[in-house]
Order: sequence, then structure tokens, then C-alpha cells
Amino acid sequence: MRENYLTVKGYGESEIVISKSRFLTYIERAETEEDAISFIERIKKMHHNATHNCSAYMIGEHDHIQKANDDGEPSGTAGVPMLEVLKKQGLKDTVVVVTRYFGGIKLGGGGLIRAYGKATTEGLLAAQVVERKLHHFMKISVDYTWLGKVENEIRSSSYTLEEIRYLEGVDIIVSVLKEEEEQFRNWVTGMTNGQANITFENAQFIEFIVDK
Repeated sequence: MRENYLTVKGYGESEIVISKSRFLTYIERAETEEDAISFIERIKKMHHNATHNCSAYMIGEHDHIQKANDDGEPSGTAGVPMLEVLKKQGLKDTVVVVTRYFGGIKLGGGGLIRAYGKATTEGLLAAQVVERKLHHFMKISVDYTWLGKVENEIRSSSYTLEEIRYLEGVDIIVSVLKEEEEQFRNWVTGMTNGQANITFENAQFIEFIVDK
């Protein structure tokens, strides 16, 4: 299972105008190639009368699926620079479509590369980049006499208290970065003089906005 990685928060769109041509960017998270293709087709139908609907996507933990499509623009001037922006920002599971409505002024190869790259960058700002960090949800089972101390210590720590379950004893659910699990176990054991039973519940990704 992958651990920490960058992707987009979700759907985003933006528009820029360069030399009278409109460049509309649409971005979405896509965890499978089927999702990416479906998104591209949806945008193409929405802009069926556009001059070009260029696209790029990167899918998979190790970026094993990478596609770029110039959709009629000169080879290498649209899809590839769009894909390069995704690579440069280290994004995974991301699909982007840039729709162009030609404004009558040719941009040339270099101009197109810059335009599609800029359009993609603007779209990513609209969609927002997030870092997904793998957390282990840990269960601390203690007697009620320990609840106040443990709860207070957790709330003043860097860990996140997710839930308290009131049963015969009390179960406190805490989310911990995967790489900090052993440190967390030692911390709780010391805090409770070994009176806590600490168990792993499940693993989940938690997302954090990345400021660009």
C-alpha cells in the first residue's frame, strides 16, 4: 500500500486567454485509467465544437500509466507539456483536459507549449493540490480512571483524537502517522504506566492542502 503522495483535492476548472485564444482547463482526480478516459470524454462532449480538447493523465502508485494527447495541435505542443506539469509537481492519479477555442492568432510551437503548460498550472491552483498521508488509527483501551489524563495528553499532543467509545472500559481512537506508530505506542505506555492496551484498528489516508 502506498504511503504519502500528492494528488488533486478534486474537480477544478480555470480559464486563461492568450492572443485571443481561450484555454479552459478541467482537472479531476482519477484513480483508474477508465476514470480518466471517462472524464476526458465528458469534457469533449461538453465542448464538442472547440478547436482542440487536449488531455494528459498520470495514474498509479508508480505512475505506470502516463498518457498525453495533442488532439490536433502540432505533435508535442499540448499533451506533453501538460503531462510535464503533472510530473514536475509530483502529482499522482490526476487527469487534465485543456479545451482551446482558437482566436485567430497562431502561437507557434513554443507559444503553444507555454500556453498549455500555463493553463494546466492555473487549473491545478483551482483544483487544489493535497498531500495524502497514510495514518494508522490506534485504539487505546484503558480503565475509566485513566480517561482524563490520557484524553488531555492526546489533545495537547501532535496526534489527533478521533473518537471516544464508552464501554465497560473506555476505548480512545487516535490517528497517528504510520511512521510514528512505534513512538506513539511507547509514549502511551509510559503515560499510563503500562496500564493501556494499544491495538491497531485500520489504516486510512488523511488529506492536507498543499500551499503552492
